[in-house]
Amino acid sequence: MNRVTRVRKTAIAGVLMGALLVAGCSPIEPTAKAEAPVETGVALADVTPVENPKAHVGPSTALMTGETPLEPIEPGTPQLPVTVTDMQGTEVTITDTSRILALDVYGTTSRIVYRLGLGDQLVGRDTSTNFPEARHLPLVTPAGHDLAAEAILELSPTVIITDTSLGPWDVILQMRDSGIPVVVVDSHRSIENTSDMIRQVAEALGVSEAGETLAQEVEGEVNAKVQQIAEIAPAAQEDKLRIAFLYIRGGSGVYYMFGSDSGADALISALGGVDVASEIGWSGMKPVNAEGIIAAAPDVILTMTKGLESTDGVDGLLEALPELAQTPAGINKRIVDMDDTAILSYGPATAEVLDALAVALYAPDANASAAQ
Repeated sequence: MNRVTRVRKTAIAGVLMGALLVAGCSPIEPTAKAEAPVETGVALADVTPVENPKAHVGPSTALMTGETPLEPIEPGTPQLPVTVTDMQGTEVTITDTSRILALDVYGTTSRIVYRLGLGDQLVGRDTSTNFPEARHLPLVTPAGHDLAAEAILELSPTVIITDTSLGPWDVILQMRDSGIPVVVVDSHRSIENTSDMIRQVAEALGVSEAGETLAQEVEGEVNAKVQQIAEIAPAAQEDKLRIAFLYIRGGSGVYYMFGSDSGADALISALGGVDVASEIGWSGMKPVNAEGIIAAAPDVILTMTKGLESTDGVDGLLEALPELAQTPAGINKRIVDMDDTAILSYGPATAEVLDALAVALYAPDANASAAQ
């Protein structure tokens, strides 16, 4: 696939994902979000997997342990000015990284900036940037995931790192017209491109050497976690969990199943499961239909926590999608949810996300037992 085709595909995917995430979302109160307690889960290394994960009945929530702080690496002195060609083919020159905005629908780029040792230069955040070290920053997406031009300009950023997942796009163009360097990085989220995304952000901020160090570190963590999961996941193909990722916004009647090239497929594979949407030939993101979900016959549904809440929980989801109730996942109410800003975010937290999801899949009662 050539670069132009890749740029177009990732831009389209990013816009669609942004539109899906905005659908049905209400404004978030920043103060309440900042003060909300963070639940933590049990680590995969500390649990005993169930003998037959396909036979488990009941939902589970994947919770990261919170034991791995965001340890920044030593960034070194930024090599500025730096000129990069971003994912849209735009040549951008950055001369100052003292006031950084890193914005995307999952909060991935801001987490990368922090891990690169440049957290002190972050001056604002998007709704999805909710890791503890950044919660004090002012929001530039005060209403759901919509960028607010005035809020951005008030922060006087010297560089903006973003992708195509947030909008309105006119706001990004307005920032460029005002003279702020805007670098558009890859909107695609997958295990396969996590290291490249880290390198893109690092290059734009003049810390390529630190970016390479972080990319290799994260890649090593992910590979080790995938191997750890493989050791407890069923080895035989017929015993593997058949998993579907559903994007849900019940209030808006939005129900999508993610297939190949959506990012969910790589996640499911890394978890030792079978991506049933890819298996039946679905690619990207498509509205759920009775024929598709019944043919997929998932054992487990992965979804976002707020999405599940929007249907009033598992029972509400099965009522809204009666065809899902006919699948093994529906019959067993085997729904695994995870925080919206984590489950498909990838980036520096990928290994932790995999760890949390693996616990929910293979030791589904572990977090509940630990809480008692």
